[in-house]
Amino acid sequence: MFAVLKTGGKQYKVQAGDILRIEKLAADAGETIQFDEILMLGGDAPVVGAPLVDGAAVKAEVIDQIKGEKLIHFVKRRRKHSSKRTKGHRQKLTLIKITEILASGATKAAPKAAAKAAPKAAPAAAAGADDLTQLTGVGPAAAKKLNEAGLTSFAQIAALSEDDIAGIDAVKVKPEWVAQAKDLAKG
Repeated sequence: MFAVLKTGGKQYKVQAGDILRIEKLAADAGETIQFDEILMLGGDAPVVGAPLVDGAAVKAEVIDQIKGEKLIHFVKRRRKHSSKRTKGHRQKLTLIKITEILASGATKAAPKAAAKAAPKAAPAAAAGADDLTQLTGVGPAAAKKLNEAGLTSFAQIAALSEDDIAGIDAVKVKPEWVAQAKDLAKG
């Protein structure tokens, strides 16, 4: 059985046990990754996706992060007083080994379901919460980290002591935020 997968803007025909050099992925050596963009499954009963095959996936293990061979780009302009320029480049690649091809039953829905469940839970928990982005220097990312640390209202931030601020690892709480939170909690 083989599969045609798409990653890094390229398509690869793979079988279990194949070793590939693909565009760099954010994964460490030894990690297992899953490719969900499967364009075709081949074998006894080939399946062609429109554009992707539903429920299909390819699992692979990251062997190493490597660099490709050196590519030389040489430019020479002809005639008198010409110029020459040489530039080199080595592309960063990920070396992977295909472990299995899943025709159906891929765990593609589970991570997305968990990701979708978290934002739905946040507004429900935020019913009694304040908009922490009103504090100077607190953007959406910092507000999310504060919420994950259990700080959802101005009153909670205003009540923080210096020891409490030092104990929060998720985000660096600035003393100005505490002073602003006291003002916003009052009015």
